[in-house]
Amino acid sequence: MNGLGVDLDCDFNDNLTKKIGEILSYLQSQGCPEQIHAGVILGSGLGEYTETLRITHTIPYSEIPSFPQSTVEGHSGALIFGNLEDRTIMAFSGRFHFYEGYDIDETVIPVRLIHAIGAKKLLISNAAGGINLSYNVGDLMVIDNIIRPHRRMTQQSSRWHWNMKNYSDIAFATAIKLGLTVHRGNYLYVFGPNYETKAEIHAYRIMGGDAVGMSTAAELMEATRLGLPAVGISLITNAAAGITGEALNHDEVKVAASAYKEDFALLVSRLIIEDWA
Repeated sequence: MNGLGVDLDCDFNDNLTKKIGEILSYLQSQGCPEQIHAGVILGSGLGEYTETLRITHTIPYSEIPSFPQSTVEGHSGALIFGNLEDRTIMAFSGRFHFYEGYDIDETVIPVRLIHAIGAKKLLISNAAGGINLSYNVGDLMVIDNIIRPHRRMTQQSSRWHWNMKNYSDIAFATAIKLGLTVHRGNYLYVFGPNYETKAEIHAYRIMGGDAVGMSTAAELMEATRLGLPAVGISLITNAAAGITGEALNHDEVKVAASAYKEDFALLVSRLIIEDWA
């Protein structure tokens, strides 16, 4: 147990256990809320979601001891506490990617922190490229499953697999009720930071990928390992390589994320408020 009264014995390695304890102690010293209803990890260009909250604390990642730093444009790099109705939210405006030089275990520190502090649920978002030819820019995709053509995604555990279908069902049904354009599909994880080639996207479509991105997979799998209810939501911000014939760039991702932020915010807020039982 640490000073906040939360259990850190979560199958972490010793170094990460120490880091989580240091982070929690610092947040306590800053007067941050100790009871959290939900955590939210915000992807590229989606940090504006925090404007929907009644913000109580904003702490730059650079001020938090033992905390990784966001280096990618479109990730502001701040831990934000706020309220949505009577729910207290812990939002990560900016995440950490393997291609930034972090180990996979470091990229999931927010998930472990949310779990350690006792949150009831986690929403993980990303901006993704559409592989499925029926997807359009601005569509939402609830992640049904993960394709990972690479290495392991979390530390070894008897519960390493992806197993969040019940929560995906809830998220998809909620989006339909809200009248949003939504799909449910497979998220294909790539290391990045370079975009995929036309040939790779063709192969990924054959593999069953519906959207492609450079984050989220490890976070969702770590939430499963920890038994933390979680939902992954992709905002389709561009067609994947080779579909339109146009070159891809990060600016279009940020522009699209900003343009369709209201649909994204509506779904995330409703999922925070609703009971997932």
